[in-house]
Amino acid sequence: MNLKTCAIRSAALYFTADPFLVGAAAAYHYESDALIIHENGKIKSFGNYDQEKIKLTPDCSLITYKDSLVLPGFIDTHTHYPQTQIIGAFGSQLIEWLNNYTFIAEQQFNDFDYAKKVADFFLEQCLKAGTTTVMTYCTVHPASVDAFFQSASEKSMRVIAGKVLMDRFAPEALLDSSAQEGIDQSVSLINKWHGKDRLSYAITPRFAPTSTHEQLESAGALWKKYPGTYIQTHVSENLGELNWVRELFPNHKDYLDVYDHYGLLGKGAVFGHGIHLSEREWMRLYETNSSIAHCPTSNEFLGSGLFDFAKAKLNGRPVHVGLATDIGAGTSFSQLQSMNESYKIAQLNGFALSSIHAFYLATLGAAESIGLSDKIGSLKPGMEADLVVLDLKSTPLIDFRMSHCKDIEEALFIQMILGDDRATKAVFVNGELSYEKKLT
Repeated sequence: MNLKTCAIRSAALYFTADPFLVGAAAAYHYESDALIIHENGKIKSFGNYDQEKIKLTPDCSLITYKDSLVLPGFIDTHTHYPQTQIIGAFGSQLIEWLNNYTFIAEQQFNDFDYAKKVADFFLEQCLKAGTTTVMTYCTVHPASVDAFFQSASEKSMRVIAGKVLMDRFAPEALLDSSAQEGIDQSVSLINKWHGKDRLSYAITPRFAPTSTHEQLESAGALWKKYPGTYIQTHVSENLGELNWVRELFPNHKDYLDVYDHYGLLGKGAVFGHGIHLSEREWMRLYETNSSIAHCPTSNEFLGSGLFDFAKAKLNGRPVHVGLATDIGAGTSFSQLQSMNESYKIAQLNGFALSSIHAFYLATLGAAESIGLSDKIGSLKPGMEADLVVLDLKSTPLIDFRMSHCKDIEEALFIQMILGDDRATKAVFVNGELSYEKKLT
């Protein structure tokens, strides 16, 4: 932990409300010349430099970033760190992709050393992209969870992760031998990791088809027994998947109703994708305070469909939505690229997704969707000092384009459409400098 007081001078922006509900102009706080003072891993003060500089003390180190913008660190609400090695594998539809790539790759994660190597690389790539918090699936193997949490702890990162629960329709090497074994292993991992450092545990049935009635029922009971843990799973990603769920669970109203039946909806439940949801399902997500993780590059890569922002944020029943990379069906660690593809998806669905909407989804919106907006996703005093410093002129094209930029909202739009991990100038995790771009 950082034991000294540090300060950053730069332009800075954070969100104060949901722009889908209050409009873009009322949703953020921007300072063209800000001073951010952080101490012992938390933000101590934020404001205009001329007004805040009186708070600087002789022992406070000051870093100035020019042509830059400081934001809360990006948050990735749905990803699969064990799939890092198959990112960019030739695509097909969801179920075929799982069988041909995912289930093969994940069998290697029973080896702690191998899993740790991948976890280290994965988190390094996240930091390089400006992402300071991730919610990730591990594999069915407890070693994959131990490796990931150890790696995140070494980096002081706030993360959420869990062992996948699967007891049918997958290779034998990836199946729990029984519903009870999966639950017993999950209990052991919860007791070992949940609440330690900045780590949280997610009970993780992969998706409804790969869990029996007994396993889903046990997962719901486990969540009830350990309040404060999370649920993460998938819903309504692919039309073929929906048909499979109807065949396997014919007595339920729809896909979401399967999870509802087993007590898997509520605050702390984060469902990946949510592309083909009915109005009944959207209303039920709202009523239970459940969240959706929007995975744009993955949805495009596998041809799953177009996420509907208008339905998700419908006036009167807005659902929490966080942005996600969904590595490895997702094709980039960069949340700037996720924003880029979100804009295009929204356009194809008749919704104009502004830069304010997009950056909200990767910061405060994501924090709200995982129930951590009291800790991360903002630059307000008292928040944890997870910060990303964006280089606003990271490429010659962006530099040229920025010379014709009229305001901060356009500047953000330029970054999300043209930017990638080259825009990450520096990243602070828990107040410590964790990544800095090398000058060439």
